[in-house]
Amino acid sequence: MDEHVIDLTVISAVVFDTDGVVTDTARGHAAAWKHVFDAFLRGRSEPFDIRDDYLRHVDGRPRLDGIRTFLGARGITVPEGSPADEPGAPTVHGLGLAKDRSFLEQVGKYGVAAFPPTVALLHELRRRGARTAAVSAGLHGRRLVTSAGVMHLFDLMVDGNDAALMNLPGTPDPALFLEAARRLDLPAAGIAVVASALPAVEAGRKGGFGTVVAVGAKAEDAAGDAAGDAAGDAAGDAAGGLVVVGDLSELGVRGRVLPLRG
Repeated sequence: MDEHVIDLTVISAVVFDTDGVVTDTARGHAAAWKHVFDAFLRGRSEPFDIRDDYLRHVDGRPRLDGIRTFLGARGITVPEGSPADEPGAPTVHGLGLAKDRSFLEQVGKYGVAAFPPTVALLHELRRRGARTAAVSAGLHGRRLVTSAGVMHLFDLMVDGNDAALMNLPGTPDPALFLEAARRLDLPAAGIAVVASALPAVEAGRKGGFGTVVAVGAKAEDAAGDAAGDAAGDAAGDAAGGLVVVGDLSELGVRGRVLPLRG
């Protein structure tokens, strides 16, 4: 799909992955990860690369999965530990708690902003009758969207707390997005997914969503990966198309969602 448009004659709702699409939190997440990993890696391995390591191993993944994935790539294994661990303890949970604390300190200091092109797109979609949902793998997803002042632009949200309660796997598994589709009471084929992190783009493709919009500097990589993986993949073939944009200001909306008649 080459045209940069969401077609509301075939799409009835749009699900947004929040980090890097709705809320401008990617830099805060990356800085928090670097702070925690560099302290842990000292004397063990090279420092955490705030771009390559972040994008490749932790961006878009649930916090604990990101720790396992990154440390595994460095050939490092640590105990799982438990939520009762001290933040910074050399365990998966201890590192996760330290990252959480560091990130929230940055949010408290600098606040959270919503991307203006996303806000404009949300208003346009709702004006044309489309429903909207937000998805976040993070435990603080709801808080961040609320702090950014845009929760009222979504019909519902699925976040890391829902994932924990329902035992839903994180991206690239499509479970979080499919749960949003279930709550919208719509088939995945009638929903568009908007995401910037590669695992979230992959999740949208695997879930058979009607349109997957890949946003930002990683979009071309996402497009290449998705196109390659889709070969021979029934779920990928079921998806209506992949739209690649550098910024959501490049994305148009066509048609409108007609109200159901009784």
